[in-house]
Amino acid sequence: MSTPSGFDELIHPATRLSVVALLAATEWADFPFLRDSLSLSDSALSKQLHTLEEAEYLEIRKEGGGRKRRTKVRLTSRGRSAFEGHVAALRAIVEGAGPAAAPAHRTESGASPEPAAATGAGQQQQHAEAGR
Repeated sequence: MSTPSGFDELIHPATRLSVVALLAATEWADFPFLRDSLSLSDSALSKQLHTLEEAEYLEIRKEGGGRKRRTKVRLTSRGRSAFEGHVAALRAIVEGAGPAAAPAHRTESGASPEPAAATGAGQQQQHAEAGR
């Protein structure tokens, strides 16, 4: 199976995907909000933000000074596009693994079971089992 167009290896790790998904829902987010929402340590979040910033997927702004210094983060247009493309690629993967792509279930003997709708007996059995 080939990787769908838009799949982004940089965004895909769970922590970075969580960061980008959270930022996609807002214009700007404060560092403590991100840290607490994602249950990350300051250093773990800083590392992920730095990686995403190097890829120009987000902008980090430091405001104020001293004890009142605040760090704010937002997705750039490049980061938003990458996130949307990655989500579309994940959907394509999931849809490709849907019921039509799934193999038929087998019985213990290895034979495919008869579809219940094909026989009246199958329908009666389904109703009887539903009443149990």
